[in-house]
Amino acid sequence: MSGQKPFVLCLTGSLGMGKSTAAKFFAEAGVPVHDSDAIVHALYEGEAVAAIEAAFPGTTSGGKVDRGKLAAMVVNDKAALARLEAIVHPLVGKARDRFLAEAEARDAPVVVLDIPLLFETGNECNCDAVVVVSAPAEVQRARAFERPGMTEDKFAALVAKQLPDAEKRRRADFVVDSSRSFDHARAQVRDILRAVATMPRRR
Repeated sequence: MSGQKPFVLCLTGSLGMGKSTAAKFFAEAGVPVHDSDAIVHALYEGEAVAAIEAAFPGTTSGGKVDRGKLAAMVVNDKAALARLEAIVHPLVGKARDRFLAEAEARDAPVVVLDIPLLFETGNECNCDAVVVVSAPAEVQRARAFERPGMTEDKFAALVAKQLPDAEKRRRADFVVDSSRSFDHARAQVRDILRAVATMPRRR
């Protein structure tokens, strides 16, 4: 075993940009993908439940966090959101460290960390390169409104929480244009993997 640390590619993109689809294409190419959102879902059904119930009484039932009740408690309350993040972020970090250690043990040359709010949380310092998935605003909007329960207010609030797409593209090492066909996006993913094979690590 060489114990060579894998090249860490961080994948991000605003709401409705096609990030989950790009993550699937990296996985299809044989790259281990760590999905922060999926980890949070798992924590809300396991490890984080007791701490969240203690901090936000009445937000869990049947051993799971009721995401609707929890969201209602933190949505307009910065202090409450900070309390929630203080519980969840360290657990997500531990899961990410385990994922990276397993990838290193398996000699994976590249891994992808799928982090929706990468720039907003200052996590880009943990990446060797950043991939931003992007599409024109009208495509983003149409995709967002395909989601169940999406409203104008909700869309505006979610977009306001995220760094503008143009700024994300400016700070990216690679941009995947998801506005065309799946095959076009797949080809871009393959090009990125070829490029990172010869790139120096930053971390």
